[in-house]
Amino acid sequence: MKVFYASTLFGVMSLAAAIDDGRFGDGRRVLIVSNNATVPEVATPLEQTPGFAVLRSRFDEVRSWNELIAPLHPSDWRARVIEVPMIERLLRSVWALEDVEELVLESIAVAPARTIAGLVRDCPISVYSDGLMSYGPTRDPLPLEIFRRVERLLHLGLVPDLTPLLLSEYGVAPEVLPAERFLAIVHEVTATAPDMLAGQALILGQYLSALDIVTPEEEAGLHETMLGALAARGYTSVVFKPHPAAGRRHAQLMRAAADRIGVRLAVAGESVPAEVCFAALRPELVTGCFSTALVTAQRFFGLPVASYGTELVLERLTPYENSNRIPVTIVDALLPRLSAEGHIDRPPAVDLPALVRAVGYCMQADAYPDLRPAEIAFDPRYFKRKRLEALGFAVPAAAKAEPKPKPGALTRIGRKLRSAL
Repeated sequence: MKVFYASTLFGVMSLAAAIDDGRFGDGRRVLIVSNNATVPEVATPLEQTPGFAVLRSRFDEVRSWNELIAPLHPSDWRARVIEVPMIERLLRSVWALEDVEELVLESIAVAPARTIAGLVRDCPISVYSDGLMSYGPTRDPLPLEIFRRVERLLHLGLVPDLTPLLLSEYGVAPEVLPAERFLAIVHEVTATAPDMLAGQALILGQYLSALDIVTPEEEAGLHETMLGALAARGYTSVVFKPHPAAGRRHAQLMRAAADRIGVRLAVAGESVPAEVCFAALRPELVTGCFSTALVTAQRFFGLPVASYGTELVLERLTPYENSNRIPVTIVDALLPRLSAEGHIDRPPAVDLPALVRAVGYCMQADAYPDLRPAEIAFDPRYFKRKRLEALGFAVPAAAKAEPKPKPGALTRIGRKLRSAL
């Protein structure tokens, strides 16, 4: 028996691609799903989303983690040490999880994946990547009883020149899933997806304010400024793809902004993966902040992409070891940047692998001492002066940080765009 865990349709599609590629062999497969939205009770369960049905045949059984631990939240609940043996027996009995040969998890450093790993014991673990975070360091140290069981990391090879840092400190070997397998799954889901509303460009929403990276007003300003920038480029119809965990407020605010700017806005279903939107709509431009989907749009679908707001996020991320730092660094350094006025410019040339290694080292120096470079060229966009000094790197006294985006600046830009359009 193989036990799998997923919290997003993107995750289930990745698992289906790995299964179809023969990475897990034959035998009974049980899929544990969870909904990690802030208020999961008002969100559509993963197993009820339209695209899930076509993937369901890969698994013999589907179990809901939310239903098992209700009314507790999947991201918060952890079994106490004294409770683990009892809950492990209960879990195996209720879901008939006997003779588990392999446990397959996403985001193993945090609950609920880490919780499940501590309850389904005495079997090897495979981890599969949930996006650009695989190129960053492991978020939190894993206990011996978990990391000694991890045997491989499956990932999509989103950035060909980069090797994942995730779990490398434990000697875990990364394995790339063939792009054609993943694309076949995307097209399979797309064929059964509901009809898409057309749009010339697509905006990818995230849930930055829910993560306390920016304020709700600033996130609304980010989205509105992206919309205004697309209008400045001549786009009259735009699709907004909200993040599944973001709730409905973002879409409501975007509709109001579109009315003011004079752009026709369509909102994609929150349960429809961005990759399905790419395959069905083939937009002329995809923009967002630092979503993994920006990279999948470019790499797997050959679509033009542009990021917006990465400078603000890089400045606001705290603590420095925040696991979003590597994804936003990659997007900021790799992809074209959209300006509030609608211009698209290439970022300055950079040695991306060296940058990612240096940032990864600064994030988790104790876990990755082999990544330490001889020196780091101070760039306030990616490094903090105090962080470098604490790690013993020389920082030029004359080096000045770039001007910090001020709170509300993006909202003011949005207002200026509205008055100009």
